[in-house]
Amino acid sequence: MIEEWRVGDVRIVRIVEFEVPVPASAFFGDSRLPDAPWLAPRWATEDGRLRFSVHAFALDDGERRCIVDTCVGNDKRRRNAAWSGLSLPFLERLADAGFAPDTIDTVLCTHLHLDHVGWNTRLVDGAWQPTFPNARYLIARDEWAHAEGAPSDPGEDVLGDSVRPIFAAGLVDLVETDLRVSRCISLEPTLGHTPGHVAVRIRSRGDEALITGDLIHHPAQIADPELATDLDWDIERARTTRREFIARHANRPVLVLGTHFATPAGGRIVGDASDRRFE
Repeated sequence: MIEEWRVGDVRIVRIVEFEVPVPASAFFGDSRLPDAPWLAPRWATEDGRLRFSVHAFALDDGERRCIVDTCVGNDKRRRNAAWSGLSLPFLERLADAGFAPDTIDTVLCTHLHLDHVGWNTRLVDGAWQPTFPNARYLIARDEWAHAEGAPSDPGEDVLGDSVRPIFAAGLVDLVETDLRVSRCISLEPTLGHTPGHVAVRIRSRGDEALITGDLIHHPAQIADPELATDLDWDIERARTTRREFIARHANRPVLVLGTHFATPAGGRIVGDASDRRFE
């Protein structure tokens, strides 16, 4: 499944790894969902499940050819059985969209959770090799410091199979959270979900877009930015970041591209504070 947008001179393509409905509790535990009928049927099912997508955004601004977040990846051992040992045609979809792996020159990781780094590497002859050998992998310095210092998980080795091999290959640049990547693409600190989380801002010829990462997991959080997930490193800071982001972008001509939003993943935040929605 592919969606495509133009933001000035920048081509943006969404490459879906998989898209599934999940119980709302998988995101938000026992929290009550907002009364937002507009969520169905695009972003929620009629029986109350939330549509969830894992996808990457590929960007070409004439200066850089980027991929933003690299999904779960094939052949990875994960505690979530539905995500473990995948064998999906993600790279074929990427190539069909005009972004063959060897043409990518920049990989942007909004953060280092397992569903954002998986295709950093692929299994070749029993070893994890960089999927994008001609790219620089840009990781926020604070994000790496946090991830590197976190306790290891015996059920899965995300850093070992998806991050450390790109360091070993000499392909990583540790960067600041406000890095200007090119004349059209820049990073923007959106801390809370993780200590070094970034969003990706695209500006060209007066047009503007922003890739959220996990600043917002689901459009339900636009209706209620207080809705939180226990996946957040700092729940209150994540709430503050989300509230400020939504207030700043509501009713403005900014294309918001949700990193986990099901189809359609791109739209605008509209409405007043008592009735925010994504459309």
